[in-house]
Amino acid sequence: MTQRTQDRGRPARGDGSGPEGAAMSEPPVVIERAGPADAGELTTVQRAAYVAEAQLYGDPFLPPLVESVEQLRKVLETDAVVLKAVLDGRLVGAVRAQFSDHTCLVGRLVVVPDLQGRGIGRRLLAELEGEVAGRVDACVLFTGHLSESNLRLYRRLGYSETHRERVAAHLTLVHMRKPLVPAGTG
Repeated sequence: MTQRTQDRGRPARGDGSGPEGAAMSEPPVVIERAGPADAGELTTVQRAAYVAEAQLYGDPFLPPLVESVEQLRKVLETDAVVLKAVLDGRLVGAVRAQFSDHTCLVGRLVVVPDLQGRGIGRRLLAELEGEVAGRVDACVLFTGHLSESNLRLYRRLGYSETHRERVAAHLTLVHMRKPLVPAGTG
């Protein structure tokens, strides 16, 4: 697999080291393509990341929580784009893209709970957008109406709400879209 991007991580929380303590800082987060061999680890990360969503909505049967390793492996064997974030050999996040006409459907943006809020999700999404730009005109995604941190992130990254869809008494999906500028024209 080829390395996509690297970013110097923040110093470990509570270790007292500052930016000058390079030896004490975390290794870089590497974003790269995921493959079928990553299915088990991706499933674990996905389930860990979606537990909070399940609690928020009172629904332990959200699709990301019940997707099997074999189902995920089949996704990884298709033309879907799946990127993973790796920190010091540990898979810590992922995002998927599927395609319909000139649109990229972004799904399953996940980061392990202990590293959320550190820019990994933002980097995964930006890297995915960069990879699909030129292939599609826009990215679309959805999240639950109570998922405020997700909604804030997506809005900050240029996604606009297009509509809401009530799918259950406890869940309304907020659909969002971001037009992409073709590479070399922005």
